[in-house]
Amino acid sequence: MWGVRYGHVPATERGGAWKNDPPLKSLEDIDRLAMPRHEVDEQATERAASRLHDAIGDIIPIEVDRGPLYQVWHADLSTDLGYLRGIDQFMWDMSDNPQWLHRLLAFMRDGVLATHEQAEANGDWRLSNHQNQAMPYSRELRDPAAGGPAVGRKDLWCFCAAQEFALVSPAMHDEFMLQYQLPIIEKFGLCAYGCCEDLTQKIDVIRKIPNLRRFAVVPRADVRKSAEAIGTDYVLSWRPNPAEMVCCGFDEDHVRNVIHNAMEAARGCHIDITLKDVQTVQGDTSRLSRWVQIVREVSDEYA
Repeated sequence: MWGVRYGHVPATERGGAWKNDPPLKSLEDIDRLAMPRHEVDEQATERAASRLHDAIGDIIPIEVDRGPLYQVWHADLSTDLGYLRGIDQFMWDMSDNPQWLHRLLAFMRDGVLATHEQAEANGDWRLSNHQNQAMPYSRELRDPAAGGPAVGRKDLWCFCAAQEFALVSPAMHDEFMLQYQLPIIEKFGLCAYGCCEDLTQKIDVIRKIPNLRRFAVVPRADVRKSAEAIGTDYVLSWRPNPAEMVCCGFDEDHVRNVIHNAMEAARGCHIDITLKDVQTVQGDTSRLSRWVQIVREVSDEYA
């Protein structure tokens, strides 16, 4: 990505975690970066699609995604910035090397926009390229579909986040991230913002996104404060902690209580509840269907 290899230090023991080894170790390393471009290797794509058609094409339709590589995590800038420079280092850069960091982010913004524009000119955006971390349906945009004609970015949902900026102040989040994300986001029809980062204190900043529709409220967020700030302007996308929902035991009374408290806090809001990042159900898949049933029972009380 970006013309340089993402490095990592391997785990020192079995079951351990690798550590990011960012390629931009010095300020001069910025000159090693390359502007990305959108190209499709037609022959390799055809070979890959043919293998899938041969294997399962009689069971399920095969959709070839021709969208640009720089989507979702590679388009939110924050994720790749963390890989390129390192999270601790780019937070130092905000104070020590702000102009250099602005130069880097402007380069990345322009690179993402270039690939998006090239893909649109080539007719490579399709209705299967909707992204919002959930079911991307709305009254304003056409429904997701496979095998359809080329569309523009204004026909699509985009998803954007800044997880690496979780500990950055609202003002610096705005200056060093959102201002560079906005030109990318504004080209799309609608936007869903936020993944696992707590945005409770940043809602007023994120409101600058003109086509914002869905706002993430994560387990660490203050649901009541978020609901007060979001109001009915956006969808409040609340994500309960999967560890206490289905991953580490299953206490129906606790699930019911947590869902009830959140629904009370978000009373009057347009809320969706998304159970995400489920790592295990400890071999008991029935927890998932039962969890859905409980959530529906509780949420129906607020319909």
